[in-house]
Amino acid sequence: MKLYALITQFFAANIKWKRQSRRKNCSNQFWFVLFFSVAIFFLLLCFNHLLFENIKGFVYFPGKSTGSATYFPGKLKNSSKDSCLGRYIYVHDLPKRFNEDVIKDCQLITRPSDKYSVCKSLENSGLGPRINGSNLWKNSWFSTNQFMLEVIFHNRMRKYDCLTDDFTVASAVFVPYYAGLDLRRYLWGFNTSMRDSSGVDLIDWLARKPEWKRNLGKDHFLISGRIARDFRRKSNRKSEWGSNFRVLPGSENITMLTIESGSSINDIAVPYPTYFHPSNDFQVHEWQEFVRKQNRPYLFSFAGARRRRSKQKGSIRTQIIDQCQASNKLCNFLDCDSSSNNCDHPANLINLFQTSIFCLQPPGDSLTRRSTFDSILSGCIPVFFHPGSAYTQYVWHLPKDHKKYSVLISGNGRINQTLLGVSKDEQMAMREEVIKLIPRILYAHPSSRLDTIQDAFDLAIKGIFKRIQILTQN
Repeated sequence: MKLYALITQFFAANIKWKRQSRRKNCSNQFWFVLFFSVAIFFLLLCFNHLLFENIKGFVYFPGKSTGSATYFPGKLKNSSKDSCLGRYIYVHDLPKRFNEDVIKDCQLITRPSDKYSVCKSLENSGLGPRINGSNLWKNSWFSTNQFMLEVIFHNRMRKYDCLTDDFTVASAVFVPYYAGLDLRRYLWGFNTSMRDSSGVDLIDWLARKPEWKRNLGKDHFLISGRIARDFRRKSNRKSEWGSNFRVLPGSENITMLTIESGSSINDIAVPYPTYFHPSNDFQVHEWQEFVRKQNRPYLFSFAGARRRRSKQKGSIRTQIIDQCQASNKLCNFLDCDSSSNNCDHPANLINLFQTSIFCLQPPGDSLTRRSTFDSILSGCIPVFFHPGSAYTQYVWHLPKDHKKYSVLISGNGRINQTLLGVSKDEQMAMREEVIKLIPRILYAHPSSRLDTIQDAFDLAIKGIFKRIQILTQN
């Protein structure tokens, strides 16, 4: 019995020891598995982070719309930066006296000889009063002053999709200085110091900024609603025209977009503003189709006035008007004499150009005319009398092959004979080229955005980026 009890006790103890040993082994296995799982988790986490960085902010989810996969933005900020790479613009926050205060005191810009207050031209973000009263005009036509481009451009820039507060990532720096409107306040009856003061102060202000010091202003640009010559006075005689803004040290490093360029390579011409400021692509296409279908009973037309100054008695304008009036109804002439209001209403001008095959565009007070762009807008083939009226000016907006969309009459060429020599097929081909140019020479409404169409603003910005890239690399 004692032996049986001892054997039983032995086996019971042995079983208990094995159970304890198993528990110990299980405990060791548990901690090993736990440690291994944690290690794998962290490895997967690191791999997942690297993977998501490499696919630049996109996350994969099973999708129904495509039958395979749908991608959603994972990092909107990084994705946005990628889409703006090379297109960032930094806008200087100028003191208000360089822009806002200029138009706030709009009565000071208005001259006594002006038929209308400049204050009206500043309505609707610089587009001017809306044109009403016709289904044709809809809501996209305005009585736009040709000198309002500074305000229009600035308001478009406020809506630009790749603005940045960090100038170090910007490909270009915009200076929202209303140079032309500011100068207009002091052009008549003021000495040169008054005309020059704002420009001098602006360059001094810019030169103290880190944004300027990065490239000494070579990546800066601004817009002018006046011709470049108005800012290149070379003497301090009161009788000399304009200001010296563009001959100041430092100023010439800035690229100036202007309605008419001069001799400096840093002045780039962009189109004058027209009366049409569409809010969407459909309005542009609709207008193109409308002018394409217009009946054009006149061979050519001209909107302008004779020059009263004696030295211009034999001017090209006088010759054009004489030939037009003697053309036996081939030409339609709209007299823009200051005593009449014929050319103050956009509808009169657009209707004139819509009924003509060719529109004459001689030099005026300067080589270029806003009428050039009104004629293109109307589907009318422009006729130039000097290459500087368009061909050497608007190189970012008009085709290099000017024969495709225009006619050049040089010397004492007879207008009738020259234009009658253009065949019907040539006329149709040229008019179609002109109609294709319409989106490139208009400025869309500042509060809207065109989807697939690049307008004059878009092409100007595109040109600025290319130009600044070359300047800063060199």
